Amino acid sequence: MMKDLTISRRALLAGLAATPALAMLPGRAMAASGTIRIVMKDLLTSNPEDVAHVARIEEALAARGHDIKIEIIDLPSEGYAEKLNLMLLSGDVPDIIYFQGGDEQIAQQGVLKDLNPLIAKTEHLSKALWPHNTARLGNYPHLLYVYPARTKAPVMRKDLLEATGLSAPTSLEEWDALLRAIPGAEIGGKAVKHGIIAPNNTAELDAIFDPAFGIEQTWMKNADGELIHSRISEGERAKLAWYASLFADGVLDPEFITSNWEVKEDKFYTGQVGVVMGTAGPVVGIYEAKMAQVNPGAELVLLTPPAGIQAVDVSKESRGFAIPVTTKNTDAIMAFFDFVASPEGQLMERLGFEGEHYTRDGDTLTATDKLGAWYPRFIYANPNYHQPPLSPLSPLAQSALQQGVDFFRADNTFVWSPDLAAAVDGAETYYRTNVFRFVSGELSTENDWNAFVAGWLAAGGQAMTDHARTVM
Repeated sequence: MMKDLTISRRALLAGLAATPALAMLPGRAMAASGTIRIVMKDLLTSNPEDVAHVARIEEALAARGHDIKIEIIDLPSEGYAEKLNLMLLSGDVPDIIYFQGGDEQIAQQGVLKDLNPLIAKTEHLSKALWPHNTARLGNYPHLLYVYPARTKAPVMRKDLLEATGLSAPTSLEEWDALLRAIPGAEIGGKAVKHGIIAPNNTAELDAIFDPAFGIEQTWMKNADGELIHSRISEGERAKLAWYASLFADGVLDPEFITSNWEVKEDKFYTGQVGVVMGTAGPVVGIYEAKMAQVNPGAELVLLTPPAGIQAVDVSKESRGFAIPVTTKNTDAIMAFFDFVASPEGQLMERLGFEGEHYTRDGDTLTATDKLGAWYPRFIYANPNYHQPPLSPLSPLAQSALQQGVDFFRADNTFVWSPDLAAAVDGAETYYRTNVFRFVSGELSTENDWNAFVAGWLAAGGQAMTDHARTVM
């Protein structure tokens, strides 16, 4: 199937060779013009807000001298990735393509533009990038997704923290004391059963606690100075031993391995567990609102990760916008993105429609009860560059988002080549299976660690390590 797409690309490139040079980018001598066809999951002509939002962006661009039309290509949200692939294989290649996976195979054919030189010439977009955006574009230059990193923020009820008699923790020792003080503590006349929960596996716990055990990046040096994966490091061993002690004492909910995110949240709202991790920003805001709804008067507090560091995977964006090399509208596309990243564009993107999602009295903006239902379609600028005069986030949610910015550290992960896919999957499956065996006490970090390391290497970890040692 990919062969067909390659043939289509060659034909289109041959046509491009005969076209005149593209107009200059915004801020240069010539204004941009043309029709931009965009395909994006959940951006549909059947949604009046999507249509109206795109229309006002067109009007704002026209006021700046650009004659740009934006055409939404409808593609059902269910099965989006598969339907997108079929559309591209048919030869229908829009000017802006939103990928949610499946982009690597196409990028390897040279079908997607390098976005770095285009972004560098923009007035606003280049400044609106988050730190992880810049790092990811450096490693994989084909996807643009200017949104906050999906860092995790630990939260708990304020009255529960007060019931423990402890202060908000800042070190691993203080975290251990707090988590162990939660089971049995009473809120609303009911004793909390467990200190913490994470859904399905330990990934959410790792996001907060890895750095406290010296696991600040995926690849690290062992005592002999050799590059190894953090999952077979001594820090990992110590961390799993701590998890196991929490599990054995009932501090870590023993049902975490069979709990999805819905179960996790339900146990949090009903007071069965004390601490959960939410995605920084809007999700923390949802937790805050839902907790107050279920338990009137209840407030949440944001806790600090014990090491004050959160490593973020910067190998590539997992989703985002790509520009095919076949487009004739590069200048128009970049004018569009640059406007949306601008202060005026962000007012539209982040706050919705005046009179509907917010009201204005002079320079004072006030949110309506509909603002919470609005979401940015294309860009959520780094708050260190621009912050709208009215934040749709609560102070707690905004603090969680800022925490992710302040504690950001780029991980040293990278994109794996396709021939290592089986090794990566095998090592990950082996790791996840055995982590629960360690945490539940079936395996011991004292007696079974060496066998675990050997098994992980044999399951694909050795091939991963050999490759990493050649590229890092």
